Amino acid sequence: MLITPAFAQTAGAAGQGSAIASFLPLVLIFAIMYFLLIRPQQKKMKELKAMIDALRRGDQVLTGGGIVGKVTKVGDDNTIEVEIATGVTVKIVKSTIVSVMNKTEPAKA
Repeated sequence: MLITPAFAQTAGAAGQGSAIASFLPLVLIFAIMYFLLIRPQQKKMKELKAMIDALRRGDQVLTGGGIVGKVTKVGDDNTIEVEIATGVTVKIVKSTIVSVMNKTEPAKA
């Protein structure tokens, strides 16, 4: 019974500026997340795709399973053949390639 009706009436009235001010931090958080997390990840994925598309015979690659081998054949159907030991070749999917360890020079025409 200590609160007067005049104080109760002013607490309920919210202005338009406070709605924008409460929404602004969410926009700033999204912008920070975009520039710190989303954009670098997209750039990294684009570089990985370009690296996989540029694979050729003789490149030494590292797969997602930790196998290091030399590319012996690049297939058209999203697969490559990798020699992991002398006379032992495995067929793997291109998307499992994590990095290219050594690039071969293109053959001169």
